[in-house]
Amino acid sequence: MVVGLTGGIGSGKTTIAALFDEFENVVIYNADFEAKKIMNSSSTIKSKIIQQFGEKSYLNNQLNSAYIASLVFNDKSKLELLTSLVHPEVRKHFQYFKNLHAHKEYILYENAILFESKSNLNCDIIISVFTPLDIRIKRTMLRDQSSRAAVEFRIKNQYSEKIKHLQSNYIIYSSTQEKVKSQIIRIHNILTKKPCVFD
Repeated sequence: MVVGLTGGIGSGKTTIAALFDEFENVVIYNADFEAKKIMNSSSTIKSKIIQQFGEKSYLNNQLNSAYIASLVFNDKSKLELLTSLVHPEVRKHFQYFKNLHAHKEYILYENAILFESKSNLNCDIIISVFTPLDIRIKRTMLRDQSSRAAVEFRIKNQYSEKIKHLQSNYIIYSSTQEKVKSQIIRIHNILTKKPCVFD
């Protein structure tokens, strides 16, 4: 079973994925991390990215993440273009990963652009992370050393949170870590058909 995990920028989905990783019978696939690896290792993908986004896309033969982010997070069409170049390769790699871990109860497929890349179509269950907008903005400003205006602009260009939630089976409300953990345990117990103890 493939369980998609997504959430807007600054929602804390990677922290939530790490909590799921504590279960022995679950394995995590971070699509964003694997996409970056492919962009750095595949000469074919490198050539395509340079062709579409220019020579500045790579510095010392490594992806210039800051430059690429400045382009794609300000222009939906460029994000779609980058996704169309990279995500077919991510999908191939995930298929290999999925076969390798077929014995696990489920694979948690973490992807910031789960819907945009149409990876949701390959998931049996989808979990979205909801975090209040102001918290997301502050977290991202701190993490990326960005201005509030720049973060708000990036959020505006992301897939609508409402649409994500309507297409999700579960929503994790990210508030305190204790509350997040209890939500994760409940969802995990449902997915693995274990008895749930309700408060």
